[in-house]
Amino acid sequence: MYNERREQIRALLQVKPFISLKELEEMFPDVSGMTLRRDIEYFESEHEAIKVRGGARSMKFITTQTDGSITARLHENVESKACIAQKAAEFLETGRSIFIDSGSTLQKLVQYVPNDRFTFTTTDPAAALELCKIGLPIVNIVGGRLDRDNQTVTGLQATHFLADINIDIALLSPSGLSARSGFTVGNYSECELKRIVAEKARLVVILMDSSKVDKSLPYTFATFDEADILITSAPLPDELNRLAEEKNVRVILCGESDDKS
Repeated sequence: MYNERREQIRALLQVKPFISLKELEEMFPDVSGMTLRRDIEYFESEHEAIKVRGGARSMKFITTQTDGSITARLHENVESKACIAQKAAEFLETGRSIFIDSGSTLQKLVQYVPNDRFTFTTTDPAAALELCKIGLPIVNIVGGRLDRDNQTVTGLQATHFLADINIDIALLSPSGLSARSGFTVGNYSECELKRIVAEKARLVVILMDSSKVDKSLPYTFATFDEADILITSAPLPDELNRLAEEKNVRVILCGESDDKS
């Protein structure tokens, strides 16, 4: 059913990064604040906005594709990503709730997962399908909106799903790492999801090839305070190394001998 008021709000979301509730009340003086809040919730359910304190942020302005499609990334830095994934597989444990992030490095992890009774949760449909083929692992896939470029599930449904489950071990992948901004991504919805996971997990393992170092994207999902292990393909710059040492983050360089004890 056509709703003229919502169409006017939708038009605003196409041209403004943020719309305040006060602004909407001035635009529609005959409409109650409760109704306008329901309008904001409607646009959130349609993945056109995110409800924030005092109003709504437009998804058009906070969804930024910065890494290229997952298809392209799967063919970049293939050897280093495989090495990182193999190292990360050493931290998988049966009897734990394990979250596997989306991304080209995490997809390579699947080939190193033993046929054992693991319990996985993932936002990556492709990884979920491959994990199911292994046999014994239990695989949960997060529900929500499918981002076709990144082949990942995001959105309000996804964050609600993750808020209601326990996570023991989290394997996460950033789009950038800098001393000032921490671990960052270019998509607000993805950031919110990763942040929930990082806060809930007992052990946070970051997988990142060296091309992400000294890159800062718009949204920070974690800092060295939340990370426990960083697996990467080349030595970190001195400033990042100092931060890792100060925060007791264990840095594992791919290709170097390593002992988990």
